[in-house]
Amino acid sequence: STTPSSPRRPFHGSCHCGRTRYVTYLTLPPTHITATPPSITSTVRIRKCNCSTCHKMSLFHVRVPNSPEDFVLLSPLNPLDGGLSDYTCFDGNIHWLFCGKCGVRCFSFEGEAEIREVEIDGKIQQAWAPKREGWSEGTKNGCYLSINAITIEPGQEGFDLKEWHEKEWISYLDIKDETGKPRMGVPYPGGMY
Repeated sequence: STTPSSPRRPFHGSCHCGRTRYVTYLTLPPTHITATPPSITSTVRIRKCNCSTCHKMSLFHVRVPNSPEDFVLLSPLNPLDGGLSDYTCFDGNIHWLFCGKCGVRCFSFEGEAEIREVEIDGKIQQAWAPKREGWSEGTKNGCYLSINAITIEPGQEGFDLKEWHEKEWISYLDIKDETGKPRMGVPYPGGMY
């Protein structure tokens, strides 16, 4: 279904110890609430996957429509060069980054990135972000960013994970067996609510 237009808003997120800090820009409710939106750039996609990686890491995916404009990492500024610990699996292209101090995974990433100046809460500062030039959303294009929703700070106006469940905004993916199409309401075997 299509929802009335809502404002795109900044939401702060972090790991447990605060070493990893970011801002993501989300339109909530999502513009399209469906398991298969018209395109990957048409709406925020809220997902839970049943693959072994997502299950073991307890990942709750938020896929933004335009990663270079919708996500900035405030700290550390060198996540792929020692700033965060890294784990890769399967084809080894996606970096399942995590804080080396507290172990929390705020986001996963594949692609090129850049340091640029951004304005956050009225202050200009340096931030790491997906590189604007050449970015084309999707793993088939080598451009992937997934934010772990549980690391978005609770209590921010307009952000309520309970609402996501109650209003069924979550799409469940069958990546483990690759037999089911994305669906709303019920996870696939091996997945989680």
